[in-house]
Amino acid sequence: MTPLNYLSQGPESENLRELQHWHLEEQQKHRTIEACSETKAKMTELEQELLNIGGLNELKQQLRKWAKGMPRDEKRRALGLTVAAWKVSHMAFLGNAGTGKTMVARLLGKLLHMVGILPTDKVTEVQRTDLVGEFVGQTGPKTRRKIKEAAGGIVFPMKCVISSNEGFCRRVTKFFYFRDFSSEVLAQILHLKMKNQAEESPLYEVIERGTTVKQRQEMNGGLVDPMLVNARENLDLRLDFDCSDTDGLLTITLEDLEAGLKSLSQ
Repeated sequence: MTPLNYLSQGPESENLRELQHWHLEEQQKHRTIEACSETKAKMTELEQELLNIGGLNELKQQLRKWAKGMPRDEKRRALGLTVAAWKVSHMAFLGNAGTGKTMVARLLGKLLHMVGILPTDKVTEVQRTDLVGEFVGQTGPKTRRKIKEAAGGIVFPMKCVISSNEGFCRRVTKFFYFRDFSSEVLAQILHLKMKNQAEESPLYEVIERGTTVKQRQEMNGGLVDPMLVNARENLDLRLDFDCSDTDGLLTITLEDLEAGLKSLSQ
């Protein structure tokens, strides 16, 4: 195909130029629609990851809106419609430890990479010491160095960094609050991790009886893994050494879970 810049002047050349423009636009439209189809397949994978997260329903719904809205805008542009550019706001995830902030930040990185907003899905977690200098004049260079290291991905600072770094405070425009997990949500997380546990099992009652409100607020989702580790140890302790029953070797009972919670409190 003759490059547009090398066409001579005249009616025939103008018609050819228009034809080439139309052909290029159709090619771009076709590529965009194909990319949208690929994104749809990736969204199915993303949705499965969202289903495997306990609680956080409002935030998961926001991620779904972004996952569907961003590629849809690309399709609108491919069809010749005028759409405002999608801008990624600086966000703050606020909440106690164990409420899923880091997990959601990683999922957000994957989402923004999936729809082409970011070139990578890398999430760089930073502490106060990574960004805030000990002496006057050190904070700026340290912050710029860390941001350069995270280029193309997401910088995920801890809450203490946001409060002690004025630059971050000024740039954050969206705030998401991660509430402490209730016993019901903790039971849902526990059920997701115990895939062989029946839906109707009274996990909620086990957690409610075996933990205090203070303990749940301080640990949140961080309570589940050590609880399961302790329950597994209790399973091994109560089984006969010669046990060869596969179900027995794999099944953590409610009694094991209760023992696991009791060990956490000691």
